[in-house]
Amino acid sequence: MNLHRLEEWLSHLEGLHPKTIALGLDRVRAVQAQLKLHPPFPIITVGGTNGKGSTSAMLEAMLLAAGYRVGCYTSPHLIRYNERVRINGRMADDAALCAGFAAVEAARGEIALTYFEFGTLAALWLFAQAKFDVVILEVGLGGRLDAVNVFEPDVAIVTTVDLDHAEYLGDTRELIGFEKAGIFRAHKPAICADAHPPATLLQHAAEIGAQLLRIEHDFGVQRAPESWTYWGPSGPRSALPYPAMRGAHQLANAAGAIAALDCLRERLPVSQAHLRAGLLSARLPGRFQVLPGKPTVILDVAHNPQAARSLADNLRAQYVSGKTYAVFGMLGDKDIAAVIATLKDQIDVWCVGGLAGPRGASGEQLRALLHDSGISAAQVAFDITQAYTFACRQAGENDRICVFGSFYTVAEVLIARGAKA
Repeated sequence: MNLHRLEEWLSHLEGLHPKTIALGLDRVRAVQAQLKLHPPFPIITVGGTNGKGSTSAMLEAMLLAAGYRVGCYTSPHLIRYNERVRINGRMADDAALCAGFAAVEAARGEIALTYFEFGTLAALWLFAQAKFDVVILEVGLGGRLDAVNVFEPDVAIVTTVDLDHAEYLGDTRELIGFEKAGIFRAHKPAICADAHPPATLLQHAAEIGAQLLRIEHDFGVQRAPESWTYWGPSGPRSALPYPAMRGAHQLANAAGAIAALDCLRERLPVSQAHLRAGLLSARLPGRFQVLPGKPTVILDVAHNPQAARSLADNLRAQYVSGKTYAVFGMLGDKDIAAVIATLKDQIDVWCVGGLAGPRGASGEQLRALLHDSGISAAQVAFDITQAYTFACRQAGENDRICVFGSFYTVAEVLIARGAKA
């Protein structure tokens, strides 16, 4: 292959496999063997329905504050593919990513990898070259059959378990819980930050002999007005600042991250000061992100019922004297009706737009679902940029605009506001 630019490589990746998502580990394991890719550094694998990105960002920030060399692999990206691969807190540059892609291409032979599988192997190849102290891997979809799961974690975290990707993972929490628990390993720490995990997750952890640590049982939080205390296997960590990332659910994500570090404390000690610094510095675009200026603009990638419930709670907790405008777009294979039902009491004016691509729901589809939910008036635009423009023209200084429904929805607004792809 004579590819030199990142855009050329990404186009090549998109055409390798007939399916965007094809769960299974055999293809990735075969190429992993050809690459002789057996990372020597500790790995923290982070899975779950929601909260994976926030937990990974907090882990990364705490470990960087402690002076460790850290690699972090997450997905999806908002604006640039480079966001997925971070090296010591910075996005990998195009040249590094192209080198990783070239290494995987040379090793794969006739094996048709999916976009995500190819990217996962390339990221781990890059991390292996960099000789990191620790690497954080965020699961793409599910856990048991996700490409990330070919790499052996020293600690695995499941943040939450709820309904999403039913066509791949099942349509009940019990089925999904089993898939999420697939990242746990025998005799190794397994962190569960879901206060009410499905029985299948608990059963799988017990059957393989994982060292399961559950929030509110083996670790947890104690809230105070100005700070909070983490308690866990190594004792309490008091006077911690609330996470810089907004939302009440972020405290459970933070506790799960600290529990994982607790389990690695002999290999990777992290002090109280470093925990504090990480909590205050961790940022992640699109997670109840409040932009400066008037009217207030909130960006949230909430795209399933559980995430919508968290967004509704956060909107309810944030006082606004005026109206709340929704800039709303979703993929057609998501549970759009449930998201609308969860958030409709928090929204005064709906501005909806279609998402591009075969999976994107059109503005008219969204209007029909809003009507079914009892919302008769909605401003329908061709795309998210038009919907956002309408909301900005209508909203006053005391109003707020909430952009949500998909990573693609948030990304389109960021680009409309001047972010560079």
